[in-house]
Amino acid sequence: MSLHSGNRLNVYEVVAVCLLLIVISVQLFFSVRRESQTWDEANHIYTGYRTWTHGDFGLNPEHPPLLKLLATVPLLSSQPKPPELEGRFFKEDAFLGGKEFLYRNDADKILAQTRIAAATLTLLGALVVFFGTREMFGRGAAFIALTLLAFDPNLLAHGALITTDVGLACFMFLAVYAFYRFVKSPSAFRLIAAGLSVGLVLAVKHTGLLVLPILFLLTVCEIVLNVFAPPQREKFGRHALKTLGSLALITLIGWMVLWSFYRFRYDARPNGLQLNPPLAEYVQGLQPSEAWPIATAARFRLVPESYLYGLADVRLTANYYTSYVLGKVYPHGVWFYFPVAFLVKTTVGVLALFLLTLGVIAVRRLHRVREILFLVVPVIFYLLIALTVGMNIGVRHILVVYVFLYALIGGAAWVLIEISPKWTVAVVLLVVVHAASSLLAYPNYIAYANELWGGPSQTHKYLTDSNSDWGQQLKSVSQYLEQRGVKECWFVYFAAGVAEPSYYGIPCKPLPTINTLWLNLPIDVPTSIDGPVLISASNLSGVEFGPGPLDPYGQFKSLKPTTVIDRGVFVFEGKFDLPLAAAISKVQKARNLVEAKQLDQALQEAQAAVALSPDSIQSQLALGDVLLAMDQPEQARANYEKALALAKTIEPEFQTRSLPGIEGRLQALAARAPAGGQE
Repeated sequence: MSLHSGNRLNVYEVVAVCLLLIVISVQLFFSVRRESQTWDEANHIYTGYRTWTHGDFGLNPEHPPLLKLLATVPLLSSQPKPPELEGRFFKEDAFLGGKEFLYRNDADKILAQTRIAAATLTLLGALVVFFGTREMFGRGAAFIALTLLAFDPNLLAHGALITTDVGLACFMFLAVYAFYRFVKSPSAFRLIAAGLSVGLVLAVKHTGLLVLPILFLLTVCEIVLNVFAPPQREKFGRHALKTLGSLALITLIGWMVLWSFYRFRYDARPNGLQLNPPLAEYVQGLQPSEAWPIATAARFRLVPESYLYGLADVRLTANYYTSYVLGKVYPHGVWFYFPVAFLVKTTVGVLALFLLTLGVIAVRRLHRVREILFLVVPVIFYLLIALTVGMNIGVRHILVVYVFLYALIGGAAWVLIEISPKWTVAVVLLVVVHAASSLLAYPNYIAYANELWGGPSQTHKYLTDSNSDWGQQLKSVSQYLEQRGVKECWFVYFAAGVAEPSYYGIPCKPLPTINTLWLNLPIDVPTSIDGPVLISASNLSGVEFGPGPLDPYGQFKSLKPTTVIDRGVFVFEGKFDLPLAAAISKVQKARNLVEAKQLDQALQEAQAAVALSPDSIQSQLALGDVLLAMDQPEQARANYEKALALAKTIEPEFQTRSLPGIEGRLQALAARAPAGGQE
């Protein structure tokens, strides 16, 4: 009996699908239970719980609520104690409140409960891919796709974390699949199903908005295909209008579903609470072409305020992200980031199967034009957007691409299997290579890289952030230190400020990171420290501060670590001078003292920073700012000019981050001087 025949699952299919789902579940459970909180999770958990209990969508508007609500359902019965709101900048309230919420309660229990809930979307996504591939290409293709998915290291890395990427992949495929079923055989039920699916995509992540242009492009493809169908050619115009009208209804249903997740309420916050800063003020940081559509939608209340705020935040944060790829730090996004990430983070087996798939399509052995379009168009469009948006912080942002490719690979691989036994052996071998490579990375899937790049132990050389080190190693760090009886150490920790190493008994003193500065967590740093010094891979890369003289920990790149914990935390023994790190801590104190109007103490800290690191742009700027606050503009000018000279010596691309602020200060000083040039 052909595997293409029959729609109902037989008992063998059901058993096989259940076994593969169990395989996914077991890998997720045993890998994630050894991981501490990753960068965003406490934030998502806290804000999700607050949304349930207070209807508050304003603490973490950078993400829609679906995933956060799903993950925190188990907490409703245990009722953990939340922190009090402090009215800070919304991200500070969300991240610092999230840390307090997680660690003042039972952090490990909360993480376990919420991760299990979040993992249901991974299993749902696997089922959707199976049924979608089965309907498009048959049972054999569906099992190939599901097997590839069951051993995909990137899906396993993020499949049980409280983040939005797997949810987006799941619902994006569901929406496209539902639309495929509708255009193939239109009915009211299938139209409603497609609309509901679109709403789920919109409610899980702001990138889900891309589902609308994707469905429009697929609609155009359907209309064009109809032109070449002779029996339907005379009904072309009618068919086109009907399909476009159906898409409009699907969009309307999706829009209503999105509103439902915000309780059909425009205001982001309840009971008179306000967004900090307000939406109208926050969008001013955008380009006019970016701010206008958000402001217009807000004026007419087309979508919830929190959703609009998140759209603005996504764009604003993308403008400030640095990138690290192939060992080099860039002050902005680079178009080749995701192609490189795909080549590094995808198994060799899947890369080979993908090449075979392209060949099968090129020689027209896969006779499913509509199906190919429904799988290829979303991939191409999504990748084009990803290449240009500039948010280069992890292959997780293109997990959507993987689920569509697995369906397509399943269809092409089954064609090859039907051609000859030799191709059957080749396909089976490549699937085994894929699964073996993934299993060898267990249990640390986050740091996965394929064998062509040296495997997971080498990932940090090419990619960082959620590709290798997302701050998830605290349990392993604690175990390492405890086994060696280490009581004094220093830790440059990637998730510093948003996670709590001391919860796991880690005795290390913190060293400054971009996050501790952003969250304004003062840290005392001596100019010289004795090891061990632990440095997260993401911090060691230099992606946070920048390359060369900008990086306070650059010296460690040329040193050989004693060991590497969990492929993400490097341990260095010895005595180390850290003048720039010490200066950065002084700069932070000086700025806080200026804000508190304690100018004499601020001057002492700023002068100490310059003494520690006279070639630091930050130190010179801080001293200039203090002197200006003390009404000493000429003395401030000297420090600003020194900072400007230093800024012109760093890598040209990074100068654009420093020069405008320094030049702006000097221009302001020039503007306040009298016409005669005398103060």
